[in-house]
Amino acid sequence: MKRKLNIRHLLLLCIPICLVIGFSISIFYRNSEPSNPSENQKVEDQPNLSLEHFLEIAMEPVGQTMYVWGGGWNEEDTGAGVEAVTIGVSDQWASFFEEQDASYDYQNTLYQIHDGLDCSGYVGWAIYNLMQTESGQNGYVMKSGEMAKAFADFGWGSYTPRKDVSDFKPGDIMSNETHVYIVLGVCEDGSVLLVHASPPGVRICGTDLDQTGTSDAIVLAQQTMAEQYPKWFEKYPSCTVDVSYLHNYDQFRWNTDTLSDASKIQALDASDMIESLYNE
Repeated sequence: MKRKLNIRHLLLLCIPICLVIGFSISIFYRNSEPSNPSENQKVEDQPNLSLEHFLEIAMEPVGQTMYVWGGGWNEEDTGAGVEAVTIGVSDQWASFFEEQDASYDYQNTLYQIHDGLDCSGYVGWAIYNLMQTESGQNGYVMKSGEMAKAFADFGWGSYTPRKDVSDFKPGDIMSNETHVYIVLGVCEDGSVLLVHASPPGVRICGTDLDQTGTSDAIVLAQQTMAEQYPKWFEKYPSCTVDVSYLHNYDQFRWNTDTLSDASKIQALDASDMIESLYNE
């Protein structure tokens, strides 16, 4: 004889299902949060935690990774995706770059998250590859406007709001509500050399001081991209960002307890920094 399901039976059936769903949700949100530096980012356990190593990592996707809105994020758009919690550069990034021509328009590739990186996806990937030694741990991708303050709150360094920023040093992470970039150095004329993910992709740029496109940093960026990444530079020769990059960004600066600086990277100007990175 068939037994009718009453309300009590239905409730008993729902309980284990809800428990499983709740457990899955808790796992998802826990993995979307930045990891606690006090648990697994101890300097004494990772001898490669140096400012020089951080900038070497930041160079790895340059000249072979397109800008993709949402790249580096997960499908839910809440935090780090699989590429941003993976050690090394994704082969898919270079493959996707090879398929593109000079007419590339990132608006046609929105949320093709495995094909490239956006600005916060790029910085989150670089931080992960600095702080972690294996893939699949908690990630560091978050909204660009949160990054400078969040990294300081982790205890990694100092935070300076944009109105109080007075200088720039290699390794500084500059973020605002729409963008985030990494400083490579300052040139003699005061222009800043930087690396970031910005359309069309991950590249070295210089700040334009007077809207002429001739600042020392722009010239140095062009020379570096042309010499080190000729295939990229042939397609995408632009290496210029506007002067707002010097004024409208909050600043995060690493402390030496987190990243050692035995090579005195923070004292290098932009030209010396490029020579150091490419062993010229």
